[in-house]
Amino acid sequence: MIVTLIGGIVMFSLLALDLILKAWAYAYEVSQPNFFLGFIRINYLPGGNPGIAWGMFGDSKGAMIAVTIFTCVMIVGIAALFLFMFKKNAPARICLAVIEAGAVGNLVDRLCLGYVRDFVDVSRLGFNICNFADFYITFGAVALLIVILFIGKDAVIPIGKWRRELRREREAERAKEQAKETSDGTEPPSEPPSEHNGTE
Repeated sequence: MIVTLIGGIVMFSLLALDLILKAWAYAYEVSQPNFFLGFIRINYLPGGNPGIAWGMFGDSKGAMIAVTIFTCVMIVGIAALFLFMFKKNAPARICLAVIEAGAVGNLVDRLCLGYVRDFVDVSRLGFNICNFADFYITFGAVALLIVILFIGKDAVIPIGKWRRELRREREAERAKEQAKETSDGTEPPSEPPSEHNGTE
């Protein structure tokens, strides 16, 4: 219950941040001349991005309808994973909440505006202009993969304390099974009832 609450807070907080920053960048047409730290700057994209990454499929209405439908399905799927599949994996659920915030943020733009508001210029890193929702999806997906592979007792390759906990659990189960087998094998046979009543 607590993790569900925290996940909801994370998702709605990040979604609000994404939408607020998009509104700010486009309302004031923010375009910084210099890159901060040499690789990132705020530089809104006039007219927005009608397609997906790098404006692909922006001229195809049918393709964008398909992308929108796929995004809706993905949002429902992520919610199902959050609520049912990863109920005992808190780190995975937080990652899913982050991805959900990004997916919903870009879907809101497509449904309300017909395009996605991109304003974060990371072209110095070999990418293009994107937004915070894109960051949420990318980093959330990478983090989720790391969690599934390495973090938690149910990970594919558990590391650190999870490996030790998993080993202890397996050893405890093995000891319990051995104790049960030993108990079953040494239990004295029950004596048949005596045919004599003690008075011959």
